[in-house]
Amino acid sequence: MTLRHFLDFWSIEASELRTILDEAKRMKAARAGWPKGRVDESAPLAGHALAMIFEKSSTRTRFSFDMGMRQLGGETIVASSGDMQLGRGETVEDTARVLSRFVDIVMIRANSHGDVEAFAEAATIPVINGLTDQSHPCQIMADLQTLEEHGLDLKGARLAWVGDGNNVCTSFIQAAPKFGFSLAIGTPGRYAPDEDAVEMARDLQGRIDLYDSAEEAVAGADVVIADTFVSMGDADAEDRLKTLDPFAVTEDLMSLAAKEAVFLHCLPAHRGEEVDAEVIDGPQSLVFDEAENRLHAQKAILRWCLNA
Repeated sequence: MTLRHFLDFWSIEASELRTILDEAKRMKAARAGWPKGRVDESAPLAGHALAMIFEKSSTRTRFSFDMGMRQLGGETIVASSGDMQLGRGETVEDTARVLSRFVDIVMIRANSHGDVEAFAEAATIPVINGLTDQSHPCQIMADLQTLEEHGLDLKGARLAWVGDGNNVCTSFIQAAPKFGFSLAIGTPGRYAPDEDAVEMARDLQGRIDLYDSAEEAVAGADVVIADTFVSMGDADAEDRLKTLDPFAVTEDLMSLAAKEAVFLHCLPAHRGEEVDAEVIDGPQSLVFDEAENRLHAQKAILRWCLNA
């Protein structure tokens, strides 16, 4: 049987992504009012073990995958790369082969997307991309779940990304043709999104519009999305903050979007930098629903990967 890795959106059919999203919503509804530590009634992953490897620090990814696996009835093992021989020069491939003998599935939050691809190629168990320098697909699944829960029909919706065309932006680009929404991206030229991703999305009939101003990108949008201007590993913080400042999400910028527009941010946020407190803490913000849905989306991803 072909392994089901969850590395990016390109390699997964739109119908499969829709199945994952619907399952996330179903499982969330089934737990309404329950204590967080209670195991799901069917305990679909009982007897299964998830290994989580972190090269980058994490709050939402770590806690949501850990609690998600527990709710599914499974077990977790957590390690940073510095805890492992991986941090002392053991190859990614050897690590993948060894862990494939110990656990049933691996989630990696890594610096290099290439390392995660190499890990998946060598592994004999499913591998999930918990974030790389290139993409963050688990986050986008939670984001899209949140939007649908709040009544947005993704097909034909207009999403606007403003700021740095980073790894999260790339995953939105990949998701656009899969879910049928259009994506307007406003960035300064030096922080434009990945050209190959844009070209591939357009080849798949996705509508990706690029702008060099936040105002043009946000105009009429149903959703406005921001992310931190300085990500983990960025060494040019001062230049980034100066260059990206015109792309901060303010109340004035939000007023250019559609009347019922909502705001997303994957967190952590820096109020006064990429977004004003009045926006992220205001009535249009869905950021904490979005954060909560990391749990439910990732449970659905785990089940899909293990065909359980």
